[in-house]
Amino acid sequence: MSEDILINITPQETRVALILQGAVQELHIERTLSRGLAGNIYLGKVVRVLPGMQSAFIDIGLERAAFLHVADIWEARPHDNSSAPATPIEKLLYDGQAVMVQVIKDPIGTKGARLSTQISIAGRMLVYLPQDAHIGISQRIENEAERELLRGKVQKLLPPEEKGGFIIRTMAEDASDADLQMDVDYLRKTWATITQQAKTRPAPNLLYQDLNLAQRVLRDFVNDNTSTIQVDSRENFQMLQQFGTSYTPSVLSKLVHYTGERPLFDLYGVEEEIQRALGRRVDLKSGGYLIIDQTEAMTTIDVNTGSYVNGRNFDDTIFKTNLEAAHAIARQLRLRNLGGIIILDFIDMESVEHRTAVLAELNKALSRDRTKVSVSGFSQLGLVEMTRKRTRESLAHILCEVCPACGGKGQVKTARTVCYEILRELLREAKQFNPREFRILASQVVVDMFLEEESQHLAMLGDFIGKPISLQVETAYHQEQYDIILM
Repeated sequence: MSEDILINITPQETRVALILQGAVQELHIERTLSRGLAGNIYLGKVVRVLPGMQSAFIDIGLERAAFLHVADIWEARPHDNSSAPATPIEKLLYDGQAVMVQVIKDPIGTKGARLSTQISIAGRMLVYLPQDAHIGISQRIENEAERELLRGKVQKLLPPEEKGGFIIRTMAEDASDADLQMDVDYLRKTWATITQQAKTRPAPNLLYQDLNLAQRVLRDFVNDNTSTIQVDSRENFQMLQQFGTSYTPSVLSKLVHYTGERPLFDLYGVEEEIQRALGRRVDLKSGGYLIIDQTEAMTTIDVNTGSYVNGRNFDDTIFKTNLEAAHAIARQLRLRNLGGIIILDFIDMESVEHRTAVLAELNKALSRDRTKVSVSGFSQLGLVEMTRKRTRESLAHILCEVCPACGGKGQVKTARTVCYEILRELLREAKQFNPREFRILASQVVVDMFLEEESQHLAMLGDFIGKPISLQVETAYHQEQYDIILM
Protein backbone atom coordinates (compact mmCIF):
# COMPACT_ATOMS: atom_id res chain seq x y z
CA MET A 1 0.00 0.00 0.00
CA SER A 2 1.35 3.39 -1.00
CA GLU A 3 2.03 5.98 1.65
CA ASP A 4 2.13 9.77 1.37
CA ILE A 5 4.19 12.03 3.63
CA LEU A 6 3.05 15.61 4.26
CA ILE A 7 5.48 18.21 5.63
CA ASN A 8 4.02 21.48 6.95
CA ILE A 9 6.73 24.01 7.82
CA THR A 10 6.37 27.39 9.55
CA PRO A 11 9.04 29.49 11.31
CA GLN A 12 7.84 28.25 14.71
CA GLU A 13 7.38 24.53 14.05
CA THR A 14 7.56 21.65 11.59
CA ARG A 15 4.78 19.05 11.42
CA VAL A 16 4.89 15.77 9.54
CA ALA A 17 1.94 13.48 8.81
CA LEU A 18 2.09 9.98 7.31
CA ILE A 19 -1.01 9.16 5.26
CA LEU A 20 -2.02 5.60 4.35
CA GLN A 21 -5.23 4.94 2.40
CA GLY A 22 -6.46 8.44 3.16
CA ALA A 23 -6.06 8.10 6.95
CA VAL A 24 -3.41 9.73 9.12
CA GLN A 25 -1.14 7.04 10.61
CA GLU A 26 1.60 9.06 12.32
CA LEU A 27 2.16 12.65 13.44
CA HIS A 28 5.55 14.17 14.23
CA ILE A 29 6.00 17.69 15.61
CA GLU A 30 9.20 19.63 16.22
CA ARG A 31 9.19 23.17 17.59
CA THR A 32 11.98 25.60 16.83
CA LEU A 33 12.36 26.80 20.43
CA SER A 34 12.73 23.29 21.84
CA ARG A 35 15.37 21.95 19.46
CA GLY A 36 18.28 22.91 21.73
CA LEU A 37 22.00 22.78 20.95
CA ALA A 38 22.95 19.32 22.20
CA GLY A 39 24.63 17.35 19.42
CA ASN A 40 25.79 20.43 17.51
CA ILE A 41 29.44 20.44 16.45
CA TYR A 42 31.39 23.70 16.44
CA LEU A 43 34.83 24.92 15.58
CA GLY A 44 35.48 26.79 18.82
CA LYS A 45 38.14 29.19 19.97
CA VAL A 46 39.79 28.81 23.37
CA VAL A 47 39.13 31.98 25.38
CA ARG A 48 40.77 31.03 28.66
CA VAL A 49 42.45 27.98 30.16
CA LEU A 50 42.02 27.47 33.92
CA PRO A 51 44.69 24.99 35.20
CA GLY A 52 43.37 25.21 38.76
CA MET A 53 39.95 23.95 37.66
CA GLN A 54 41.36 21.78 34.85
CA SER A 55 38.83 23.49 32.59
CA ALA A 56 38.66 25.93 29.71
CA PHE A 57 36.15 28.42 28.35
CA ILE A 58 35.49 28.06 24.63
CA ASP A 59 33.87 30.64 22.36
CA ILE A 60 31.51 28.83 19.98
CA GLY A 61 29.62 31.91 18.83
CA LEU A 62 26.96 31.99 21.53
CA GLU A 63 26.13 34.76 23.98
CA ARG A 64 28.09 33.03 26.75
CA ALA A 65 31.34 31.09 26.44
CA ALA A 66 30.92 27.32 26.73
CA PHE A 67 32.65 25.11 29.33
CA LEU A 68 35.09 22.28 28.61
CA HIS A 69 36.47 20.08 31.43
CA VAL A 70 39.61 17.98 31.04
CA ALA A 71 37.52 14.81 31.58
CA ASP A 72 35.63 15.64 28.37
CA ILE A 73 38.78 16.02 26.25
CA TRP A 74 39.29 12.89 24.17
CA GLU A 75 43.06 13.37 23.84
CA ALA A 76 43.50 13.64 27.62
CA ARG A 77 42.11 10.19 28.42
CA PRO A 78 44.20 7.02 28.63
CA HIS A 79 42.81 4.63 25.96
CA ASP A 80 44.68 1.50 27.00
CA ASN A 81 42.44 0.78 30.02
CA SER A 82 45.26 1.83 32.34
CA SER A 83 44.74 3.88 35.48
CA ALA A 84 47.14 6.60 34.34
CA PRO A 85 45.95 10.14 35.13
CA ALA A 86 44.58 12.33 32.36
CA THR A 87 46.94 14.74 30.63
CA PRO A 88 46.70 18.20 32.28
CA ILE A 89 44.55 20.61 30.33
CA GLU A 90 47.29 23.25 30.11
CA LYS A 91 49.36 20.83 28.03
CA LEU A 92 46.52 20.31 25.57
CA LEU A 93 44.96 23.74 25.08
CA TYR A 94 46.18 27.33 24.87
CA ASP A 95 44.44 30.70 24.51
CA GLY A 96 43.36 31.44 20.94
CA GLN A 97 43.55 27.80 19.82
CA ALA A 98 40.90 26.50 17.40
CA VAL A 99 39.34 23.24 18.60
CA MET A 100 36.49 21.08 17.32
CA VAL A 101 33.89 20.49 20.05
CA GLN A 102 30.41 19.06 20.45
CA VAL A 103 27.70 20.32 22.80
CA ILE A 104 26.76 17.63 25.34
CA LYS A 105 24.59 19.84 27.57
CA ASP A 106 22.51 22.88 26.65
CA PRO A 107 23.04 26.26 28.39
CA ILE A 108 20.95 26.55 31.55
CA GLY A 109 20.29 29.88 33.27
CA THR A 110 23.59 31.71 33.64
CA LYS A 111 25.68 28.64 32.81
CA GLY A 112 27.07 28.20 29.33
CA ALA A 113 26.86 25.02 27.28
CA ARG A 114 29.01 22.06 28.28
CA LEU A 115 31.32 20.65 25.61
CA SER A 116 33.26 17.53 24.69
CA THR A 117 35.96 16.94 22.10
CA GLN A 118 34.79 13.34 21.56
CA ILE A 119 32.60 13.65 18.50
CA SER A 120 29.63 11.39 17.83
CA ILE A 121 27.18 11.61 14.94
CA ALA A 122 23.88 9.79 15.22
CA GLY A 123 22.26 8.03 12.30
CA ARG A 124 19.05 6.04 12.24
CA MET A 125 20.62 2.72 13.28
CA LEU A 126 24.25 3.59 14.03
CA VAL A 127 26.23 6.21 15.92
CA TYR A 128 29.54 7.12 14.29
CA LEU A 129 32.58 7.74 16.52
CA PRO A 130 35.24 9.05 14.10
CA GLN A 131 37.97 9.19 16.78
CA ASP A 132 37.32 5.67 18.07
CA ALA A 133 38.20 2.33 16.50
CA HIS A 134 35.80 -0.28 17.88
CA ILE A 135 32.26 -1.42 17.22
CA GLY A 136 30.04 -1.15 20.30
CA ILE A 137 26.48 -2.34 20.77
CA SER A 138 23.63 -0.82 22.74
CA GLN A 139 23.22 -2.47 26.14
CA ARG A 140 19.49 -2.77 25.44
CA ILE A 141 20.30 -5.54 22.96
CA GLU A 142 20.82 -8.27 25.57
CA ASN A 143 20.93 -11.45 23.46
CA GLU A 144 24.62 -12.30 23.07
CA ALA A 145 24.13 -14.18 19.79
CA GLU A 146 22.24 -11.20 18.35
CA ARG A 147 25.00 -8.86 19.50
CA GLU A 148 27.69 -10.89 17.74
CA LEU A 149 25.59 -11.18 14.58
CA LEU A 150 25.08 -7.41 14.40
CA ARG A 151 28.76 -6.74 15.09
CA GLY A 152 29.74 -9.05 12.26
CA LYS A 153 27.24 -7.52 9.83
CA VAL A 154 28.53 -4.00 10.44
CA GLN A 155 32.18 -5.10 10.30
CA LYS A 156 31.65 -6.60 6.83
CA LEU A 157 30.13 -3.34 5.54
CA LEU A 158 33.11 -1.16 6.53
CA PRO A 159 35.85 -0.41 4.00
CA PRO A 160 39.35 -1.69 4.91
CA GLU A 161 40.66 1.84 5.43
CA GLU A 162 37.94 2.72 7.95
CA LYS A 163 39.49 4.26 11.09
CA GLY A 164 36.37 5.29 12.99
CA GLY A 165 34.12 3.27 15.24
CA PHE A 166 30.39 2.67 15.45
CA ILE A 167 27.79 2.05 18.14
CA ILE A 168 24.93 -0.17 16.98
CA ARG A 169 21.58 1.17 18.18
CA THR A 170 18.53 -0.91 19.09
CA MET A 171 16.85 0.22 15.85
CA ALA A 172 19.37 -1.97 14.00
CA GLU A 173 18.06 -5.25 15.43
CA ASP A 174 15.87 -6.02 12.42
CA ALA A 175 17.76 -3.92 9.85
CA SER A 176 18.84 -5.32 6.49
CA ASP A 177 22.39 -5.05 5.14
CA ALA A 178 21.15 -2.38 2.70
CA ASP A 179 19.73 -0.28 5.56
CA LEU A 180 22.97 -0.54 7.53
CA GLN A 181 25.08 0.28 4.46
CA MET A 182 22.97 3.37 3.81
CA ASP A 183 23.53 4.52 7.39
CA VAL A 184 27.29 3.90 7.20
CA ASP A 185 27.57 5.85 3.93
CA TYR A 186 25.49 8.74 5.29
CA LEU A 187 27.55 9.03 8.50
CA ARG A 188 30.94 8.84 6.75
CA LYS A 189 29.86 11.46 4.20
CA THR A 190 28.62 13.74 7.01
CA TRP A 191 31.95 13.44 8.85
CA ALA A 192 33.90 14.19 5.66
CA THR A 193 31.86 17.38 5.20
CA ILE A 194 32.48 18.43 8.83
CA THR A 195 36.25 17.94 8.63
CA GLN A 196 36.42 19.82 5.33
CA GLN A 197 34.54 22.79 6.82
CA ALA A 198 36.81 22.76 9.89
CA LYS A 199 39.82 23.29 7.61
CA THR A 200 38.32 26.19 5.66
CA ARG A 201 36.17 28.13 8.14
CA PRO A 202 37.36 30.55 10.85
CA ALA A 203 36.63 29.94 14.54
CA PRO A 204 34.08 30.24 16.06
CA ASN A 205 31.77 28.53 13.57
CA LEU A 206 28.91 26.00 13.49
CA LEU A 207 30.10 22.93 11.57
CA TYR A 208 27.18 20.56 12.05
CA GLN A 209 23.68 20.77 13.45
CA ASP A 210 21.66 17.69 14.21
CA LEU A 211 19.14 17.10 11.44
CA ASN A 212 15.81 18.85 11.72
CA LEU A 213 12.56 16.91 11.44
CA ALA A 214 12.11 17.54 7.70
CA GLN A 215 15.60 16.21 6.97
CA ARG A 216 15.06 13.18 9.20
CA VAL A 217 11.99 12.38 7.12
CA LEU A 218 14.18 11.93 4.04
CA ARG A 219 16.73 9.88 5.98
CA ASP A 220 14.50 7.73 8.21
CA PHE A 221 10.87 7.67 7.05
CA VAL A 222 10.97 7.09 3.30
CA ASN A 223 10.70 3.50 2.06
CA ASP A 224 9.67 1.59 -1.06
CA ASN A 225 5.98 2.15 -0.25
CA THR A 226 6.34 5.94 -0.08
CA SER A 227 4.55 7.54 -3.04
CA THR A 228 5.13 11.27 -2.49
CA ILE A 229 6.71 13.64 0.03
CA GLN A 230 4.79 16.91 -0.17
CA VAL A 231 6.33 20.09 1.28
CA ASP A 232 4.30 23.31 1.56
CA SER A 233 7.27 25.71 1.83
CA ARG A 234 9.23 26.62 -1.33
CA GLU A 235 12.34 27.65 0.60
CA ASN A 236 12.42 24.44 2.63
CA PHE A 237 11.57 22.35 -0.44
CA GLN A 238 14.70 23.70 -2.11
CA MET A 239 16.75 23.04 1.05
CA LEU A 240 15.46 19.46 1.18
CA GLN A 241 16.36 19.02 -2.48
CA GLN A 242 19.92 20.09 -1.70
CA PHE A 243 20.08 17.77 1.31
CA GLY A 244 18.62 14.88 -0.70
CA THR A 245 21.07 15.41 -3.54
CA SER A 246 24.01 15.05 -1.14
CA TYR A 247 22.77 12.36 1.25
CA THR A 248 19.61 10.58 0.02
CA PRO A 249 19.48 10.87 -3.79
CA SER A 250 17.11 7.90 -4.10
CA VAL A 251 14.20 9.89 -2.59
CA LEU A 252 14.48 13.02 -4.76
CA SER A 253 11.95 11.77 -7.32
CA LYS A 254 9.30 11.55 -4.56
CA LEU A 255 9.83 15.11 -3.29
CA VAL A 256 7.02 17.48 -4.38
CA HIS A 257 6.41 21.18 -3.67
CA TYR A 258 2.74 21.65 -2.72
CA THR A 259 1.35 24.89 -4.19
CA GLY A 260 -2.40 24.51 -3.63
CA GLU A 261 -4.53 27.30 -2.16
CA ARG A 262 -5.89 25.21 0.73
CA PRO A 263 -3.43 24.51 3.58
CA LEU A 264 -1.82 21.10 3.07
CA PHE A 265 -2.99 19.67 6.41
CA ASP A 266 -6.56 20.91 5.80
CA LEU A 267 -6.68 19.23 2.40
CA TYR A 268 -5.97 15.81 3.93
CA GLY A 269 -7.99 16.36 7.12
CA VAL A 270 -4.93 16.28 9.36
CA GLU A 271 -5.97 19.24 11.53
CA GLU A 272 -9.24 17.51 12.42
CA GLU A 273 -7.36 14.28 13.12
CA ILE A 274 -5.03 16.10 15.53
CA GLN A 275 -8.00 17.41 17.51
CA ARG A 276 -9.56 13.94 17.66
CA ALA A 277 -6.24 12.40 18.73
CA LEU A 278 -6.26 14.60 21.84
CA GLY A 279 -9.60 13.23 23.03
CA ARG A 280 -10.33 10.11 25.10
CA ARG A 281 -12.98 8.67 22.81
CA VAL A 282 -12.34 7.19 19.35
CA ASP A 283 -15.46 6.27 17.39
CA LEU A 284 -15.40 3.19 15.17
CA LYS A 285 -17.24 3.05 11.84
CA SER A 286 -19.47 0.24 13.08
CA GLY A 287 -20.82 2.32 15.97
CA GLY A 288 -18.49 0.95 18.65
CA TYR A 289 -15.82 3.10 20.28
CA LEU A 290 -12.55 3.10 22.20
CA ILE A 291 -11.76 4.93 25.43
CA ILE A 292 -8.04 5.77 25.74
CA ASP A 293 -6.58 6.87 29.08
CA GLN A 294 -2.90 7.79 29.30
CA THR A 295 -1.38 7.76 32.80
CA GLU A 296 2.14 7.97 34.21
CA ALA A 297 2.42 4.21 34.67
CA MET A 298 0.61 2.88 31.60
CA THR A 299 -1.99 3.48 28.91
CA THR A 300 -5.33 1.68 29.01
CA ILE A 301 -7.63 1.20 26.01
CA ASP A 302 -11.20 0.01 26.59
CA VAL A 303 -13.33 -1.35 23.70
CA ASN A 304 -17.12 -0.87 23.74
CA THR A 305 -19.85 -2.02 21.33
CA GLY A 306 -21.75 1.27 21.50
CA SER A 307 -24.66 1.26 19.06
CA TYR A 308 -23.37 -1.62 16.89
CA VAL A 309 -26.01 -4.40 16.70
CA ASN A 310 -25.70 -5.59 13.09
CA GLY A 311 -24.25 -9.04 13.81
CA ARG A 312 -26.23 -12.28 13.50
CA ASN A 313 -26.09 -12.65 17.27
CA PHE A 314 -24.50 -10.94 20.24
CA ASP A 315 -21.26 -12.99 20.04
CA ASP A 316 -20.94 -12.06 16.36
CA THR A 317 -21.42 -8.38 17.21
CA ILE A 318 -18.70 -8.54 19.87
CA PHE A 319 -16.30 -10.38 17.54
CA LYS A 320 -16.68 -7.90 14.68
CA THR A 321 -16.33 -4.91 17.01
CA ASN A 322 -13.11 -6.34 18.47
CA LEU A 323 -11.69 -7.01 14.98
CA GLU A 324 -12.34 -3.41 13.96
CA ALA A 325 -10.97 -2.18 17.29
CA ALA A 326 -7.69 -4.09 16.73
CA HIS A 327 -6.96 -2.02 13.61
CA ALA A 328 -8.08 1.22 15.28
CA ILE A 329 -5.86 0.53 18.33
CA ALA A 330 -2.76 -0.08 16.16
CA ARG A 331 -3.40 3.19 14.33
CA GLN A 332 -4.02 5.21 17.50
CA LEU A 333 -0.78 3.95 19.09
CA ARG A 334 1.18 5.31 16.11
CA LEU A 335 -0.90 8.47 15.76
CA ARG A 336 -0.65 9.45 19.43
CA ASN A 337 2.85 7.88 19.82
CA LEU A 338 1.84 6.01 22.95
CA GLY A 339 4.68 4.04 24.53
CA GLY A 340 5.50 1.96 27.58
CA ILE A 341 3.02 -0.54 29.06
CA ILE A 342 -0.35 -0.67 27.28
CA ILE A 343 -3.36 -2.64 28.52
CA LEU A 344 -6.10 -3.50 26.01
CA ASP A 345 -9.55 -4.38 27.34
CA PHE A 346 -11.39 -5.98 24.43
CA ILE A 347 -15.04 -6.90 24.88
CA ASP A 348 -15.22 -10.34 26.55
CA MET A 349 -15.31 -13.23 24.07
CA GLU A 350 -16.28 -16.75 25.09
CA SER A 351 -14.93 -18.39 21.92
CA VAL A 352 -11.23 -19.31 21.90
CA GLU A 353 -11.29 -19.07 18.10
CA HIS A 354 -12.56 -15.51 18.29
CA ARG A 355 -9.81 -14.56 20.77
CA THR A 356 -7.13 -16.10 18.56
CA ALA A 357 -8.47 -14.29 15.48
CA VAL A 358 -8.58 -10.91 17.24
CA LEU A 359 -5.02 -11.36 18.54
CA ALA A 360 -3.80 -12.30 15.05
CA GLU A 361 -5.54 -9.25 13.57
CA LEU A 362 -3.93 -7.02 16.20
CA ASN A 363 -0.45 -8.39 15.46
CA LYS A 364 -1.05 -7.95 11.73
CA ALA A 365 -2.07 -4.31 12.21
CA LEU A 366 0.91 -3.65 14.51
CA SER A 367 3.35 -5.08 11.96
CA ARG A 368 3.26 -1.74 10.09
CA ASP A 369 4.57 0.10 13.19
CA ARG A 370 8.18 1.27 12.76
CA THR A 371 8.53 1.26 16.57
CA LYS A 372 9.26 -2.02 18.36
CA VAL A 373 6.17 -3.62 19.95
CA SER A 374 5.67 -6.78 22.00
CA VAL A 375 2.21 -8.33 22.52
CA SER A 376 1.20 -10.95 25.09
CA GLY A 377 -1.87 -13.16 24.74
CA PHE A 378 -5.13 -12.77 26.64
CA SER A 379 -4.68 -12.93 30.41
CA GLN A 380 -6.99 -14.75 32.82
CA LEU A 381 -8.89 -11.48 33.19
CA GLY A 382 -9.38 -11.23 29.43
CA LEU A 383 -6.89 -8.36 29.03
CA VAL A 384 -4.14 -8.09 26.41
CA GLU A 385 -0.85 -6.74 27.72
CA MET A 386 1.63 -5.16 25.33
CA THR A 387 4.58 -2.79 25.30
CA ARG A 388 5.64 -0.23 22.72
CA LYS A 389 9.08 1.33 22.83
CA ARG A 390 9.17 4.99 23.85
CA THR A 391 11.01 6.91 21.12
CA ARG A 392 9.74 10.45 21.74
CA GLU A 393 7.11 12.37 23.69
CA SER A 394 3.49 11.41 23.04
CA LEU A 395 1.33 13.79 21.01
CA ALA A 396 -0.61 14.84 24.12
CA HIS A 397 2.58 15.68 26.04
CA ILE A 398 3.84 17.84 23.16
CA LEU A 399 0.61 19.76 22.56
CA CYS A 400 -1.00 19.85 26.00
CA GLU A 401 -0.26 20.58 29.64
CA VAL A 402 -1.89 19.62 32.92
CA CYS A 403 -5.27 21.30 33.41
CA PRO A 404 -4.92 24.10 36.01
CA ALA A 405 -8.45 23.48 37.25
CA CYS A 406 -8.26 19.75 37.96
CA GLY A 407 -4.47 19.34 38.27
CA GLY A 408 -4.46 16.42 35.87
CA LYS A 409 -7.17 14.39 37.64
CA GLY A 410 -9.54 14.73 34.72
CA GLN A 411 -12.40 15.81 36.99
CA VAL A 412 -13.29 18.69 39.33
CA LYS A 413 -15.36 18.85 42.50
CA THR A 414 -19.02 19.70 41.99
CA ALA A 415 -20.22 23.18 42.88
CA ARG A 416 -22.20 21.70 45.79
CA THR A 417 -19.07 19.98 47.16
CA VAL A 418 -17.18 23.29 47.03
CA CYS A 419 -20.09 25.06 48.79
CA TYR A 420 -19.97 22.58 51.67
CA GLU A 421 -16.16 23.00 51.93
CA ILE A 422 -16.68 26.77 52.20
CA LEU A 423 -19.31 26.35 54.90
CA ARG A 424 -16.94 24.17 56.94
CA GLU A 425 -14.10 26.67 56.46
CA LEU A 426 -16.37 29.56 57.56
CA LEU A 427 -17.22 27.72 60.77
CA ARG A 428 -13.52 27.05 61.38
CA GLU A 429 -12.61 30.72 60.83
CA ALA A 430 -15.46 31.97 63.04
CA LYS A 431 -14.10 29.97 66.00
CA GLN A 432 -10.63 31.54 65.64
CA PHE A 433 -11.37 35.13 64.61
CA ASN A 434 -13.95 37.82 65.31
CA PRO A 435 -14.32 39.96 62.16
CA ARG A 436 -17.23 42.27 61.36
CA GLU A 437 -18.13 40.29 58.26
CA PHE A 438 -17.08 37.27 56.18
CA ARG A 439 -16.85 37.65 52.41
CA ILE A 440 -16.75 34.62 50.09
CA LEU A 441 -14.87 35.02 46.81
CA ALA A 442 -15.72 32.19 44.41
CA SER A 443 -16.58 31.30 40.81
CA GLN A 444 -19.93 32.22 39.26
CA VAL A 445 -21.30 28.67 39.48
CA VAL A 446 -20.50 28.37 43.23
CA VAL A 447 -21.98 31.78 44.03
CA ASP A 448 -25.12 30.86 42.06
CA MET A 449 -25.39 27.64 44.08
CA PHE A 450 -25.22 29.65 47.33
CA LEU A 451 -27.86 32.11 46.09
CA GLU A 452 -30.26 29.37 45.03
CA GLU A 453 -30.17 25.76 46.24
CA GLU A 454 -27.79 26.32 49.19
CA SER A 455 -29.14 29.72 50.33
CA GLN A 456 -30.89 28.22 53.36
CA HIS A 457 -27.73 26.50 54.62
CA LEU A 458 -25.71 29.72 54.17
CA ALA A 459 -28.33 31.73 56.07
CA MET A 460 -28.42 29.15 58.88
CA LEU A 461 -24.63 29.34 59.27
CA GLY A 462 -24.73 33.15 59.32
CA ASP A 463 -27.31 33.06 62.15
CA PHE A 464 -25.24 30.43 64.02
CA ILE A 465 -21.95 32.41 63.97
CA GLY A 466 -23.72 35.75 64.39
CA LYS A 467 -21.87 37.46 61.52
CA PRO A 468 -23.04 38.65 58.10
CA ILE A 469 -21.76 36.63 55.11
CA SER A 470 -21.49 38.29 51.68
CA LEU A 471 -20.77 36.78 48.26
CA GLN A 472 -18.52 38.08 45.48
CA VAL A 473 -18.00 36.53 42.03
CA GLU A 474 -14.38 36.23 40.82
CA THR A 475 -14.52 35.51 37.09
CA ALA A 476 -10.87 34.38 37.03
CA TYR A 477 -11.50 31.62 39.60
CA HIS A 478 -12.08 28.06 38.43
CA GLN A 479 -14.82 25.97 40.04
CA GLU A 480 -12.72 24.57 42.92
CA GLN A 481 -11.05 27.87 43.79
CA TYR A 482 -12.30 30.18 46.54
CA ASP A 483 -11.14 32.59 49.25
CA ILE A 484 -12.70 33.77 52.51
CA ILE A 485 -11.96 37.38 53.39
CA LEU A 486 -12.25 38.62 56.98
CA MET A 487 -13.66 42.18 56.87
